[in-house]
Amino acid sequence: MIPNQFTVFFMIIYLLESLTIILQSSLIVAVLSREWVQVKRLSPVDMIFISLGVCRFCQQCSSVLYNFCFYFNPNSVYWYMSVIWEYTNTLTFWLITLLAVVYCVKISSFTHPIFFRLRWRISRLVPWMLLGSLLISCVTIIFSAFRHRGEIQLLSMMQFTGNNTVTERLKTFVKNIMICQHMVMLAIPFLLFLASISLLIVSLTQHLGQMQHHHTGHSNSSMKAPSTALRFLAFFLIVFTSYFLSVIFSTMHILSEMQPWYWVGETVIYAMVSIHSTSLMLSSPKLKKVLKVSCCGLEAAQGTR
Repeated sequence: MIPNQFTVFFMIIYLLESLTIILQSSLIVAVLSREWVQVKRLSPVDMIFISLGVCRFCQQCSSVLYNFCFYFNPNSVYWYMSVIWEYTNTLTFWLITLLAVVYCVKISSFTHPIFFRLRWRISRLVPWMLLGSLLISCVTIIFSAFRHRGEIQLLSMMQFTGNNTVTERLKTFVKNIMICQHMVMLAIPFLLFLASISLLIVSLTQHLGQMQHHHTGHSNSSMKAPSTALRFLAFFLIVFTSYFLSVIFSTMHILSEMQPWYWVGETVIYAMVSIHSTSLMLSSPKLKKVLKVSCCGLEAAQGTR
């Protein structure tokens, strides 16, 4: 199929976004893996960052392969690429939720005994929670494999049977199963993410209110950190919520892969992913330091020309 200019434009933007996400993920894994080799240990947050970097790298590669292979050869079935994308996408949601839970436990100022116990044990719990995220996401593979097998059988029925009413009903049934699967698999970690971020925002807001009550206007520098954290959390919440809604919108197959507007949707989805990855990198002191060094190096190279 030969794409028109509109489609080509958004294909190029999508491809550039994908390359950006792959580079971001590779940088996260490379920097934190080097830190792991040097120091011989990783913090709970860095463990999640490395896992998220590997997951997003695989997710983006499978997305690019599936989208372009299916667009230029729609008669073939690329179910294995779709299964890999669904698995890594579900795992990404759980890893981001786990990151929000760790931030909530470590940063929040709640005095409930549950929070005290979790703060003492969070470092030991994170590896097990990562393993749990992997196992929960494996359920996606089972459901996706059965669903794609049903879709292949449905395509065979459409070619050899003349009863279009039955095949259309089966097609609608398979589509509804897919929507329900994605809604359940993504809504559970997303709701946990919302709860964790909301608790953290409430805690920081209370802390900021106490600082404003006990100190006068000359202590603006001490209130800068919680104010910056609140702005970052609000931005983090908006970006991830937008990504969740975009994925659900795409899952409902409102836009077919063969329509030009499908590539607009893909561009929006992975713009959210790229922005989210950038915000995560800026939240890590180690990654932020590498970015600053890289930017300074580029400026110095341009200055010598």
